[in-house]
Amino acid sequence: MAFHYAYILKLSNGDYYIGQTDNLRRRIREHKQGQQRTTKNFLPCTLVTYIAFKNKKLSKDFEKYLKTGSGFAFKNKHLV
Repeated sequence: MAFHYAYILKLSNGDYYIGQTDNLRRRIREHKQGQQRTTKNFLPCTLVTYIAFKNKKLSKDFEKYLKTGSGFAFKNKHLV
């Protein structure tokens, strides 16, 4: 069974980056090597947490939720 992941990175400026992928190891490696334009100017970055989901829709929905006001509060209280 292939999983899809929502994940949170802590960037060098103290901010957090929220993303989702079906290959967590590859995606984190790309971030750390500066291959992702959204995070390459904020290296080093570290993986804070990730959540595995059974399908892509659930991981995308959770990523989207974390970027909302209530998701921001949930992230700060429970995930970072």
